[in-house]
Amino acid sequence: MENRNGYFKLDMRDAGVFLVVYAPTGTGKPVDIKEVTVYLDEKNFNKYDLKEVNRIVNTTQESEEVYIGEWHGIYENEMMQVTVSSDKMLAFCRFYAPSNGGKRMTAEDIISDLRLQKIIVGIQSEEIKRFLEERKYCTDYVLAKGIPPVNGTDAKIEYFFNTNPNLKPKKNEDGTVDYHDLNTISRVEGGQLLARLHPAVKGQPGKDVFGAPISARTEKNLKLEFGNNVAVSDDKTEIYSQVTGHARLINGKVFVSNVYEVPADVDNTTGDIDYNGNVDIKGNVKSGFSVRAKGDIVIDGVVEGAYLSAGGQIIVKRGIHGMNKGKVEAKGNIITKFIENATVSSEGFIESGSILHSQVSAGSEVRINGKKGFVTGGVIRAGNLVEAQTIGSDMGTITRIEVGVDPEVKERYNLLQKQIMETRKEMEKMKPALVNYSEKMARKEPVSPERVIQIQSIAKNYKTKQEEIAGMREEFAKIHELIQLETGAKVKVNGSIYQGVSIAISDISYNVKGTISYSKFVKEQGEIVVRPL
Repeated sequence: MENRNGYFKLDMRDAGVFLVVYAPTGTGKPVDIKEVTVYLDEKNFNKYDLKEVNRIVNTTQESEEVYIGEWHGIYENEMMQVTVSSDKMLAFCRFYAPSNGGKRMTAEDIISDLRLQKIIVGIQSEEIKRFLEERKYCTDYVLAKGIPPVNGTDAKIEYFFNTNPNLKPKKNEDGTVDYHDLNTISRVEGGQLLARLHPAVKGQPGKDVFGAPISARTEKNLKLEFGNNVAVSDDKTEIYSQVTGHARLINGKVFVSNVYEVPADVDNTTGDIDYNGNVDIKGNVKSGFSVRAKGDIVIDGVVEGAYLSAGGQIIVKRGIHGMNKGKVEAKGNIITKFIENATVSSEGFIESGSILHSQVSAGSEVRINGKKGFVTGGVIRAGNLVEAQTIGSDMGTITRIEVGVDPEVKERYNLLQKQIMETRKEMEKMKPALVNYSEKMARKEPVSPERVIQIQSIAKNYKTKQEEIAGMREEFAKIHELIQLETGAKVKVNGSIYQGVSIAISDISYNVKGTISYSKFVKEQGEIVVRPL
């Protein structure tokens, strides 16, 4: 059975005008009473019995009819109703059957009606032909389609060096870092291609069914951004390194630094080093000296009680002997053989073979790998993960592990808490003077001009403190919410963790009792639980 919507038509007779309603066939939809009444009103038939019209509209018979008014000798032709989509890209046409004696529309009639409604773009000839062949009424046909715009392609820059500062170093079979094959620093040679710009491709505008233009999405244009030691091609689409050194991508700009090399130790013979690039030290960094670099620091030897600061990564191949005064800071990652009695902080990850009695914090992860892979004593902080073979010792060495929030955020949280308490104390000290002044004013007691000026100063300071504490509380609440929501951080122990170790995940603490092996500590439903690896 053919699928066809229900439809209606007028039948003109000497006895009057009758509305004939035909039931749908197959999966077709029934006639809509509102559609019928709109049609009748448009044809000026307004004295019909709505109840009877509604009855036959809902007929289950093949067809039914009802008298709707007198006939004035005019037949009704086949007609088309046009509806345009909100984006003006589609014209939906719905046809209504002619009465007996009425004329049918031709393709020329349909196109003419569309043009009368100023629809001129994307006329669908095949769809018009389909209607003329099947004549399905009360059914939508898409007889015009706008021409959509063709979006262009955004410009793209292709880089030919490592732009990921968090790429992990390669490991030896025993789990130690392979310092002979580090892939965390992007070394480049003089003349090496650094980046290529693929220019944007312009799009093509479209048109809606009325012929109005539709703009294509504006494509994103880029240009190569670079610093010193970089050459650009004549067509501005390629850049090359002019020196052998290290390449870095910072906020979309390519920097190349040639390396400052120290052939031996950093000591009395060199003094402190402060360099606007990368530093490569072949020896040790002696106690009391400092090395500052805008780029990476690579040290073949040992760092003693020294100070290191890098805008990039720090790699210490033989380890860090802090001597309880050494401090190492990096915007990037820190990789070292061991950390002992030192303060070490990284905005990226930290990898070490062991950590002993140190203050260590990393923005993302602290991994203690290698054959022993132990952390004993001190405090270890990381945003996402602390992983080690052994944590603590069988002697019950006090060791603190904290994960779940970036250490800098946690430090800010603690500072705000302290500042809020201090500000409240300051405000409490001001209150008695302000209350006393208010009581005197209420009793209309005289107050000296000097005292009035003093009270005004205190009141102004009190208001400033109120505004400060409101801002601090707002920031504190946001950080507190962040801490509460953190659920993905964990502590992993690939060997054993001992009594004396305390673990904090976000705002929840857990004290290890006894020895636990091959486990991970995670936060679930507001508490820290132990799960097997």
